[in-house]
Order: sequence, then C-alpha cells, then structure tokens
Amino acid sequence: MTKHTPLKFDYSNAIIPEYGISEEMIQGIADKLNAAQQEVLKTDLELWGSDADVPAEKQPLDAGFHEMPERILDAYQSDRENSELGRILKTAARMRESVDKVVILGIGGSYMGARALMESCCQPYHNELPRSARGGRPRIYFEGNNVDNDWSQALLQFLEADSQGDGPEGNWGIVVISKSGGTLETAAAFRQFLRALENKVGADRLPEFVVPVTGAEGKLASLSDAIGCKERFEVPDGVGGRFSVFSAVGLLPAAIMGIDVVALLEGAATMNSQFRTAPLGSNPVLDYVAVNHLLEKERGVNTRVMSVWTKSLESIGLWYDQLLAESLGKAEQGALPLTCVNSRDLHSRAQQHQEGVRDKVMNNIVLDVWRQDPLSIGHSDNNEDLLNELSDKTLPEVMDAALRGTNLAYQEDKRPTTNLHLAGSNESTVGQLLQMLMLTTVVEGRLMGINPYGQPGVEKYKNYMNQLLRKA
Repeated sequence: MTKHTPLKFDYSNAIIPEYGISEEMIQGIADKLNAAQQEVLKTDLELWGSDADVPAEKQPLDAGFHEMPERILDAYQSDRENSELGRILKTAARMRESVDKVVILGIGGSYMGARALMESCCQPYHNELPRSARGGRPRIYFEGNNVDNDWSQALLQFLEADSQGDGPEGNWGIVVISKSGGTLETAAAFRQFLRALENKVGADRLPEFVVPVTGAEGKLASLSDAIGCKERFEVPDGVGGRFSVFSAVGLLPAAIMGIDVVALLEGAATMNSQFRTAPLGSNPVLDYVAVNHLLEKERGVNTRVMSVWTKSLESIGLWYDQLLAESLGKAEQGALPLTCVNSRDLHSRAQQHQEGVRDKVMNNIVLDVWRQDPLSIGHSDNNEDLLNELSDKTLPEVMDAALRGTNLAYQEDKRPTTNLHLAGSNESTVGQLLQMLMLTTVVEGRLMGINPYGQPGVEKYKNYMNQLLRKA
C-alpha cells in the first residue's frame, strides 16, 4: 500500500473557559470513549455470540462498513480478475467505452456518497469538458433523488437532444442503486429513464446500458432479471445506505468517473489503522467525538457546522448531514448538522455564527495543498480597486487569511472552532475523511446510548406517502 499522509485534527481553539471545553473534560470521558471504541472494533459475533443474542435496542446492527475497505482490497489483491473490485473496474471500463453520459439513480446514501466523490476528486467542470479532455470518462448526472417534475423532464429532454447516433458519444447509460428497489423516488425515476433509454437503443440492447446495484433479493433484483441485465452488483448485508460509500454503491460510480478507487480504499484503511492504534489526543476519530460531544452535553452546543474551505468538499458536507442526522437524531437527541462553504458563506451565515445564539461549533475542513498551481491576483494598470499592493498574493493565500481571520474573530468572542487539515482534495484524503466521519458517528452513538444504525423516522414518511398515493 502506498504511503498516505494522515489527516490532522486540531481542537486547540475549542479549549475556551466557560464557553468551550478543557483537556480535563476530555480526560474525564476517556474511559467511556475507549469502551465505545472497543465496541465498534469488535465484530458482531465477538460482541454477541450470534445474531439471535443481539439485544433489541442494538438492532439493526449494520456494522459491516468498518472493515469493508480492507476486505475489498484483500480480495482484489488475491484475485484481481474475479474479485468484486476487479468486476467493478471491468464494468466501469466497458461503460466508459460505450457511453458518453451516465445517469446515476438513487436517493440518500445510494447517491450522496457518489456525488461527494465526484465533486471532491474530479475536475470541477468535468461535465462541461469535451470527451477528449475527460479522458473518455462519461459525464455524470444524478436523478431519482427527488420527485421534481421539471428537473426530471429537463434531464430526459437533454439526453434525447444530446444523444444522437450510435457511437459512444451518442449513447448514455444508467446505474440504478437501491437495496430493495422499493424506494418510490428511485423506482419511479428508473421506470421513466429506462423507458427513454429503451426508445434510444431498443429492447434487445437495453441490458448493455443498465447496471443495477441492489440486494440479493427484492423488487430491483427481480426487475434486473426481467430486463436481462448483464452485470449486477450487490449492496452488502450489514451495511446501511449512508455507510455504503466504500461498497459497489460508491465504488462503481467512482470507477466510471475515473477515480482511483484503490487509493480511495487505502485511504479509508489508513483511517481504520489510526482509529485502532492511536491514543486519545492523537486519534482523529476519538478527538473529534470528544470535543463535539462535550460541547453538546456540557455547553448546549447542539449545532455542528461543517465549514468547508473549498467548494469541492460541499457535497461531502451534505453527505455528512445525512450521516449525522439519520444516525444520531433519535430519542429526542442528536446535534443538528449544517454545511457551509467558505469564504462564500462568510457573506451570508457568518454574522449569525459570530454574534447569534451560542449553540454552534465550527468544524473547519481545510485544504493544505491545492490541486492547481496558485493563481495570483495580478497587477493592473487600472488600480481603482486598490489591489495592486496585493498583486503578488495568490488565492490560496487569500483563503488562508480568511480562515485565520475567521478563527481569530470567533476566538475573540469565545466561540469554539476546530480545524481538520487535509493534504489535498484527492482519493487518499477523501477516503480517510469519509471513513473518519462514519467512525465518529458510530462511536458517538455508542457513547450516547443510541443505536446509530437504522432510520425509523424516515420509514414513517415512506409508509404514509405510499398509503396516500395508493388511496387516490
């Protein structure tokens, strides 16, 4: 495995008398943190002996996400051709060769991870680039995550208008992701887009352009068989949707986009190693949980702002919104997640963060290395904007000044902040970050006495929606 620069979590700006926390407070919950860590590290059978022994309050016990990166990588090293990752890479290569556009249908964890990977690891204007500049990688579009009539119609109209001819540039495909196939938003979209695709390529060729990711059984599995899909990937048992980004749910779209999925998984495995071995104080998972949990319980800081300092990470923030809200928003507990992008949102939300209710912590996600060479402001003969004295300053330097200035302003007003430093927005660091956030969520759930798996509140709306529609 290649060497991966570890993430660094700095919580020094959260050590504030009266409004923040102290090192003594962190040490005061060290035993509880370690107990929660050990529960997460143990396998289901090590904990309970058998599925029948799992207490009701621990059901569902979807802990399979934790060691999945290592399992997938080990299988790939043993049998590159026939392993799950080998099959994913082969299918992705076939899709890249046969289509210029791929529509990913899914909702919640079935698409949010893939979108986060695209925005954090691909060129920001990927879809706007000509095929040659994309290296032959398809344009990627996301639907089935809403029932928005106008957006669905617009994408269907675009696909029809922009997909002429029978070569790769004239064809498009579908990756549909749903464990059961019963989620209405995705199921309805699949029917609509499948019909449009069949009109384009014909019923006989339709299976070539559709790849389902679903459970071993269920409505989508049955429909895939009826269509005659050539390839199908499984959503693994014991892995909930919002924890599934390192399964075929996230890996297949990522591979189609041209993302280095091996480096992504290796990054996640690096975080697992840190979580297992690093002590409190240098363990980003335990430290993040300690700081945020204590601020919530001891200071009433029940709003967590993931403040990302690059637009490329906004979708990771939105992915984390779902992860935290669905996992810990139970039994009248759980912090409210918010995502903001800086320096953009310093001109919208920052006033409220700076001088509003003291119920927020700013968890900054900071890039230490940018993908592109630094772009300077530059000199101009028209200096009416008075920027010539800053002409040699680069955008990364301006962003760094904005970050440090914001932290100083919050520190002066005794508002807690933390900084999570990434060595770039790339597969390795994104793999680490996503795995870290999944682990922190589960550890904190165990610390709170809440089962972080399952989402009973979400199931209620689904049931009511179906009842209302089928009565009408």
